[in-house]
Amino acid sequence: MLNFNNPVIDTKEYSEIRISKTEPILKMNLRGKNRDFITKIGKELSIITPVDPNTSASNEKLNLLWLSPDEWLLYSNHMIDLKDANFLDDKLFNEISKKKLGSVTNVSDHWIMINLNGKKVFELLSAGCPYNFNNFKNSKGAVTQTLFNHIDVIIHNKNVNDLNLFVRRSFSEHLFLWMNDAASRI
Repeated sequence: MLNFNNPVIDTKEYSEIRISKTEPILKMNLRGKNRDFITKIGKELSIITPVDPNTSASNEKLNLLWLSPDEWLLYSNHMIDLKDANFLDDKLFNEISKKKLGSVTNVSDHWIMINLNGKKVFELLSAGCPYNFNNFKNSKGAVTQTLFNHIDVIIHNKNVNDLNLFVRRSFSEHLFLWMNDAASRI
């Protein structure tokens, strides 16, 4: 992971909404199609690889989000030090990429993860997102890729009113400022 200044630096709390940045979190993009790839991912991570659309799987350390039939986003539940991140990166690279089962790409510096927590989280999302969250909000572990204030995001429903939102670094400051403005009016 690179050493960088993150544009999203504050934790903001409003009436029944909390918006906070969560870093440094390991994030990896995993791509592959065959059964050997899916089996190897499950074995190396101790997670059953989700194969159903818009689902996720997790253990106490990691989350694995389904993004497409041949793509997953892996991220850590807690802050991770550089040594542990490099170990996991090397382990997956050696077991998957070197053996030509698929690809492993560290995207930790590409995505900013923002945690949204509170009873009015879905009101905030609905203020700038065309996605219908009716089924999503009741489905723990659900994942969606959508637009939020015209910005591509990935949203992971961790628990009741507890979401992790992934946004590209270049859009993170704009989205964070917009969310704070919208949250102050809800």
